[in-house]
Amino acid sequence: MPTSDEAERHRAEQAERAAYHASANRRRSEDEAAKAQQMIDRFVERATRAGLPTEELTARPWSGRGRYRTGVTGWFLRRNGSVGVDTEGRFYVLNVAPVPLGRWRRMTIEPSPPPLIVGMGGGDGETFALDELLEMRLNW
Repeated sequence: MPTSDEAERHRAEQAERAAYHASANRRRSEDEAAKAQQMIDRFVERATRAGLPTEELTARPWSGRGRYRTGVTGWFLRRNGSVGVDTEGRFYVLNVAPVPLGRWRRMTIEPSPPPLIVGMGGGDGETFALDELLEMRLNW
């Protein structure tokens, strides 16, 4: 049977390992977001130079019914309108929680760190490498 000191040391070691893994995951996510942001910045530059028309990015509630105005101008990256990039290069996931009277009000959306793989963990099962998705969008 472990003594109190051994149990305390074991808990401390577990906490240290958990903190290490959390820190490593955070660094990996930050590195991926930085790489993805460079891709998005190049896309915005190319889309602007090519005269690719912008539009208001609209958000869809999880129920899938209706669209919410956001006031954010940019480009949808997927034809289903689930993700977009604004003219400043900020990345948005455009599936949101339902809001009462949302269709008649402007919805505030927040940018999120861009992923290298878009759609990972999403319900539709479609994933795209960000660089390929951006290139496809330039050629719609």
